[in-house]
Amino acid sequence: MEKTIQELRRIISFKDTTQAGDIVLTAIAEPKSVFYALITDISPDQAKRDWWQLTMHILGLPPQKVTWALREPQFSGREVFTMNGIEHFMQAVDFGPVGAPPVSKPPARRKAVLRVVK
Repeated sequence: MEKTIQELRRIISFKDTTQAGDIVLTAIAEPKSVFYALITDISPDQAKRDWWQLTMHILGLPPQKVTWALREPQFSGREVFTMNGIEHFMQAVDFGPVGAPPVSKPPARRKAVLRVVK
């Protein structure tokens, strides 16, 4: 898993923190796979101190809504975690500054070359 994480960090820019609205990349050791998910909610776990309920929509076909109970270092890429004995890695992707798309000017109107003759 460490080799996979190193390769991902080489080609993808990651954020240091994760919050609702972020897109995370999750890598799974077996079967070796990666997927993106949109984080829709992060709320404290009522049963475990320092654990969080992370609700996300896996961006696959069809999209799936799931909730995982994780600690902050696990969903921010600082700690590999296991689920059912299988290693997982998760970290928010940094897409850079996101703003309004540039406004394009409409093409300038040209005067008609042809004239209407009556």
